[in-house]
Amino acid sequence: MCLIAFAWSAHPRWPLVLIANRDEFHERPAAAATFLADAPDVFGGIDLRAGGSWLLASRRRRLAAITNVRVGLNPETAPRSRGDLVKAFAASDQDAAGFAASIAPHAHEYGRFNLLLWDGAAMRCVGNHPDFHDEAIAPGMHALSNARLDTPWPKARRARGALEDWLGVRRTADDGDVDIEPLLAALADTAPAPDAELPDTGVGLDLERRLSPPFVVGDTYGTRASTVVLADCAGIELTERRFGPNQSCIGEERLRT
Repeated sequence: MCLIAFAWSAHPRWPLVLIANRDEFHERPAAAATFLADAPDVFGGIDLRAGGSWLLASRRRRLAAITNVRVGLNPETAPRSRGDLVKAFAASDQDAAGFAASIAPHAHEYGRFNLLLWDGAAMRCVGNHPDFHDEAIAPGMHALSNARLDTPWPKARRARGALEDWLGVRRTADDGDVDIEPLLAALADTAPAPDAELPDTGVGLDLERRLSPPFVVGDTYGTRASTVVLADCAGIELTERRFGPNQSCIGEERLRT
């Protein structure tokens, strides 16, 4: 996952609304969002190479999502897959604080990550770069990309702004309009950020430009999935729109608990 924006305890109807884009090499196999065979109350997409996930939710009002941390061009080598953390939390009974504490001793065994945890009552962000850190997330609007939580990268600001606008016209708990197309359209934004606003993560200016929009387009690498999650008092709805090279839409799933 490379971009997440979310509203936590910020709306009378939805305790959590989350939108996200997953960027990855197009050749890396992944399963479309579904309920997991080995954890039937858990649903989301699965990385078929390593077996983990980038975003999973549960019938038991739980959610985990992960981003990597971008530092230079050198590939990471780590003995454990970050995606396993997402699956472990979504399938567990631990609260967010307890799970965060449980992974602290071995967090260094994973590639650089930011991990969002929601247990229905609290939300936390856990990471391992440059060292292990764990913070409670205050209610409100937030965004996460390939840096620390709420780092104001252009794509993060755009996604957060789009989510805030969408919620702003749905101010009451009984507003019946739940059209998520504006959110998916915001995630499909391919306009690069101005050079003056780009971060310097050590990958060079050309790549910073290419990675700067919410939706990354490419032949071999780019945005593979856009996801919208709506959690209300009745359950969780997850919509995943999947893409192939050059923003070609290859499918969509909508799951509801």
